Amino acid sequence: MVLTQEYTTLPRTFKHLTPYERGKICALLKEGFSPTQIAKKLGRHRSTIYREIKRGTTTQRRTDLTTYEAYFPETGQAIYEKNRSFCGRKSKILQVESFLQYAEQKILQDKWSPDAVVGAARREKLFDPSSMVCTKTLYNYIDRCLLKVRNIDLFIKTRRKPKKNSLRKHKRLFGKSISERPDSIEKREEFGHWEIDTVLGRRSNDHVLLTLTERKTRYHLLLPLASKTAEAVDEALKQLKSQYGLMFSRVFKSITADNGSEFANLNVHGIDIYYAHPYSAWERATNERHNGLVRRLIPKGTAISELSLSQIERAQNWCNTLPRKILGYRQPAELFFREIERLTSEFQNS
Repeated sequence: MVLTQEYTTLPRTFKHLTPYERGKICALLKEGFSPTQIAKKLGRHRSTIYREIKRGTTTQRRTDLTTYEAYFPETGQAIYEKNRSFCGRKSKILQVESFLQYAEQKILQDKWSPDAVVGAARREKLFDPSSMVCTKTLYNYIDRCLLKVRNIDLFIKTRRKPKKNSLRKHKRLFGKSISERPDSIEKREEFGHWEIDTVLGRRSNDHVLLTLTERKTRYHLLLPLASKTAEAVDEALKQLKSQYGLMFSRVFKSITADNGSEFANLNVHGIDIYYAHPYSAWERATNERHNGLVRRLIPKGTAISELSLSQIERAQNWCNTLPRKILGYRQPAELFFREIERLTSEFQNS
């Protein structure tokens, strides 16, 4: 038994009259053809021709001041184009002016992405849904230069790069491979698992920033280092150990790093350490993504040694208070400190 689908909606087969056809109508009318005869010659329905003649007919005045009516293809085309201008979905830019001003401020001053603007506004209910636009429409407005924001003001637009399935064999491995990392870390189900990297400054002998990103909450730490060495990284982790005290092992359960020599001593701190495969930055995508955010405020070529602690803290706070789509437009800081409060309560009750 063969099942066939029955469609009740028929495809549209008609096409609008072209300027050439309007010229033919005018010429045939002057030759004395009737609208029905013209319709047959043009392969059109006679109602189409009657409506077009009515649309393009205007009253003219002769030199003796008498009047007459005649069809003009230019008039028919002009009225057609005017009518078409009223078709389609209308822009609501005037109805969302307050939201667009808010978007301009957040994008230009606070360096938010258009998606973060829309998501945060919806989550915090700053505007009535009818008084704002979606992310795609906001990008369209920017493309059409309807805002003060230009594409050059946007740091990144959506880019997709397929992951490589083939993995290179480790030439140098300081500890366990990322292939041994448990699924609970991979799925971001548990708090306390971090990714680590360094952000370079202007010169090879300049200071660097050690960056750590918590996988579940996306909380991002920026720690200035005097040099890109294992000793400097070791000292920074000792400072974190001192800061969190007995809570350190609960806040820092594991760290995923690349195979840079600066991460050779991570194993000495009692943390589970996993090393990504060579040339596989996508295995630490969370940290790489956040380093890209840091570059919005600390561009490449900036001398890290010339940055004050307050400037570095400002960049860190900006990253951690930026609403994130992947977090339901909540802020990383909000989720991170909620986890810290939970761990503190559990620690006190244990």
